Amino acid sequence: MLKLPQLKIGKLRPRFPIIQGGMALRVSTAPLAAAVANAGGIGVLGASGMSSDELREEIKKARSLSSGPLGVNIMFALKSFPQLVRAAFDEKIDVIFTGAGFSRDIFKWGKDAGVPVVSIVSTPKLAFLAEKLGASAVVVEGTEAGGHLGTDKSLGEILPAVRKAIKIPLIAAGGIVDGKGISKMLQLGADGVQMATRFVLSKECAVADSFKQMYLNAKEEDVVLIPSPVGMPGRALRNSFTAKIMGGGKVKPRTCDSCLKKCSSQYCIMEALENSRIGNVGEGVVFAGKNVHQVKDILSVQEIFDRLISEVKAVPE
Repeated sequence: MLKLPQLKIGKLRPRFPIIQGGMALRVSTAPLAAAVANAGGIGVLGASGMSSDELREEIKKARSLSSGPLGVNIMFALKSFPQLVRAAFDEKIDVIFTGAGFSRDIFKWGKDAGVPVVSIVSTPKLAFLAEKLGASAVVVEGTEAGGHLGTDKSLGEILPAVRKAIKIPLIAAGGIVDGKGISKMLQLGADGVQMATRFVLSKECAVADSFKQMYLNAKEEDVVLIPSPVGMPGRALRNSFTAKIMGGGKVKPRTCDSCLKKCSSQYCIMEALENSRIGNVGEGVVFAGKNVHQVKDILSVQEIFDRLISEVKAVPE
């Protein structure tokens, strides 16, 4: 029976070394993050697309639902990055996760606020730099992940090299949807895992039913790479919107808040993600991991955890 390790991020000691990925545009909101924290993992709010005030309220709501460990994921690519980080600190968030670019400043901010910072990286070099600057842990994300990608290399290829480069806790992310996947990453040297796609198909995830149905109906060939205005490729499910932008077409946004530090202007990623979240899946982007086709049911977060832990324990050491 494979034994689950104790994940340590700063002073945090979750019961299980499982982190729920902080999915942007209100996919990861208080009910989901709180349910994960209650089940023994680290629940993470996706702050990108929220105002500072909205993030404050979401953290307060999550706190009202759980006393477990809660984090916030904030994209460095956002112009509002400093303001969102400050709002999270003010609300006494337990941990900050940040990717889609690399902030050097956040480590001092985190130290001053007494909040651990976890960098999302895809290379040994960046992982080593994060450790040197004061990261409490790193999330190592492979190309199998959903959403914005920092590499075209698989997680299994990247993880061992990063493990050799750093001493701080290493959290594996990208394409992990079951206990078998968790076990494989732990055996490769990970201290824990981050999972996002599996938790979209939870009862507590607040996206529209049509969003979840796209996940349930997805075949392996439906998962594609698309250009993103953020300047990184994104992994999403094929639909009429992705077909247009993959063909070089442009979709003019209804409004523009100039939310990104740099934007290709081919389409508005915030509008595209929001369209999908509320159910207009044909007019938006549905981010999903490479192995979404392996998930075929909608369960409560507690049921997901029960199944994951059972599957991990069934793996021989």
